[in-house]
Amino acid sequence: GRPRTPTPTPAPKPTTGHPVAPAAPALTGRRKGVGVWTFDGVSQALANSGASWYYTWDVAHPGVTSPKGSEFVPMIWGAKSVTATNLQQARKNGRYLLGFNEPDMTGQAQLTVEQALQLWPQLQSTGLTLGSPAVAWGGDRPGEWLDRFMTGAKQRGYRVDFIALHWYGGDFTTANAVNQLRSYLRAVHDRYQLPIWLTEFALIDFSDGVRFPTQAQQAAFLTAATKMLGGLSWLHRYAWFGLPATDKDQSGLFRTGDTATAVGRAYQAAR
Repeated sequence: GRPRTPTPTPAPKPTTGHPVAPAAPALTGRRKGVGVWTFDGVSQALANSGASWYYTWDVAHPGVTSPKGSEFVPMIWGAKSVTATNLQQARKNGRYLLGFNEPDMTGQAQLTVEQALQLWPQLQSTGLTLGSPAVAWGGDRPGEWLDRFMTGAKQRGYRVDFIALHWYGGDFTTANAVNQLRSYLRAVHDRYQLPIWLTEFALIDFSDGVRFPTQAQQAAFLTAATKMLGGLSWLHRYAWFGLPATDKDQSGLFRTGDTATAVGRAYQAAR
């Protein structure tokens, strides 16, 4: 979804200390994460990326070895994922739990607000720090899916510890894209006054099919966006979409375990 036209505001300087660079050339920042699905060399790519956390849209990470200093975060993807086994796995595998994936989208978790609220106490019961369902769009708008969910959760006394959001930019001009992203995040934060995790983001235009920017445009956006995100004290974590790079996944960071794309190199340098 497209956030409304932003008013650029200068980001405050980040207050975090200097990250210590690991043996790999990548820099690790505590906020820096990535969405991961398996491919040849996935564990090596994850280690080389410098991500301090990652997730797999699932409660476990089969086929992916967590690198030293990188934290796995489980997710309960949709209604069918809410099982005793999955909830137990999530508890065992993480300190945080991500809620449903794009419940407002056909072909994704596709849940009504009412269905999500009925299932929510089971996610709460894990005792993990719990993120809201991550809507595909409209997180800042009154009456849209997230707003109705948060209202319902409040009425029922349910717990939501942070807001998870997705954002894809269809304007490939770096300054415009960064301003639009900042504006969207600020609007959501102003609305709910909770920490935010940006769990999927990249430049991809979904308005008419799927259109990607050039590698140089994507890399420039990643560099500028992560710098901006570092200045938002309430933006606790972000995850790029995603780790694997293929002809289909053009925003991806790694072609093989040790072959970073131009976007991947920008991610390695990001704090």
